[in-house]
Amino acid sequence: MRRIAFLRSVDIQRADPYIQGIAPALAQLGAEARLFHTDGECGPDMFPGTSERLAPDTTPDEFVDRVLAWGADAAVAISLPDENALRDAVVKTKLEALGIRTVMTPLAATRVLCDKWETKRVLQAYGIPTPPAVLLDSDLLSERTLPVPAYPDAVRLAAQDLGFPLLSKLWDSTSMGIEFIADPAALDRHLAARPAAHAVLEKAVAGRLCSVDIVGAGGHYTVMPLLWTGTAGGPPLFTFEDVRYVDPTRDDDFAPTAWRLVQLCTDLGVEGSVNVDMIHADGVYHVLEINPRIGGATTLSVAASGLNTFVALLDILTGTWPGRSRPTAPAERFAVECLTANPTPELLADLRARIDVVTWHDLIIDGHDFGGMLAFTVNRGDEQRVLKELTALPGLITAPRLDRIRSLLSP
Repeated sequence: MRRIAFLRSVDIQRADPYIQGIAPALAQLGAEARLFHTDGECGPDMFPGTSERLAPDTTPDEFVDRVLAWGADAAVAISLPDENALRDAVVKTKLEALGIRTVMTPLAATRVLCDKWETKRVLQAYGIPTPPAVLLDSDLLSERTLPVPAYPDAVRLAAQDLGFPLLSKLWDSTSMGIEFIADPAALDRHLAARPAAHAVLEKAVAGRLCSVDIVGAGGHYTVMPLLWTGTAGGPPLFTFEDVRYVDPTRDDDFAPTAWRLVQLCTDLGVEGSVNVDMIHADGVYHVLEINPRIGGATTLSVAASGLNTFVALLDILTGTWPGRSRPTAPAERFAVECLTANPTPELLADLRARIDVVTWHDLIIDGHDFGGMLAFTVNRGDEQRVLKELTALPGLITAPRLDRIRSLLSP
């Protein structure tokens, strides 16, 4: 392998700094890398190689043409969210037909995992708890295919069986396609609006939201540390609204669920990384979805465990992964991520002198500036000093988020 293409959608800053960890592996292979991305900027200090910007609506065939024009002889997919993972799976199929090895979950499995309803059916087949749900067919509801006058009433009765509140979830991801349905009247309004796309009507389970990455291929998978992301049971919040963290002091008996998820990944032929979103309630992990890609847990799970997912993807590409793989990568330290004030070079330098900053950058989604996104680690025994340093920078983190961090580090 002399030229390895990396396929990306969102800003590469979300992979910082661990994407830099592939540099030694590239040097050992004598290979160069190029990032083909459809969003954000990528300067020479952001990726250990060159980069090429493509239009957001670039088709899989156009992606293949650009990768071939560069002369790639291998590829690795690191895109998100799910619609771009599906694109990368199509690109994988086309590239591998041309003899170009590509690390990405195969298209058949990616299609299942991108579709919330199909994922739920697979989870049930494997005996993995998942909130009960019913499929809402927008074509039947809107009579676009054939008239079925009883269909809305059938949905209402199914909803009564599930019990309110409910969540209506589109195929879309990152919490953008979710609507909270509190009661039958809200369901009537939802049905009257005639959603344009199919949706899953799911029982809203109250509990703690969490996420985990599973990395590997060919039956050799590593379960990364659990990432806790907030609470569930009410209207959905912005993905990054709450403090997200890995806590090395907790053991919430995740192993049995992890084992079944690994069996599912093995049978589906997952290749690369998947991100599993769950709710922990009454001692049970209820799986909400399995995203066939790296996810929001990646940076923090690497920071907490020390196992670099991006290096693992190269190991899978070169065939050295089974030699390094291990069943779990337990958390060795706290890892915390939260929204802050926008970073400035001076503030970043000050913060780096005080705490172990993993990454800090502006969070801009669809042109909207959400402030800064800070990720940092805390070694066990250093919790009080870090809290003191964070408190010494007023205005950096809002009081409610600082209280959440305090409750984590000083339980």
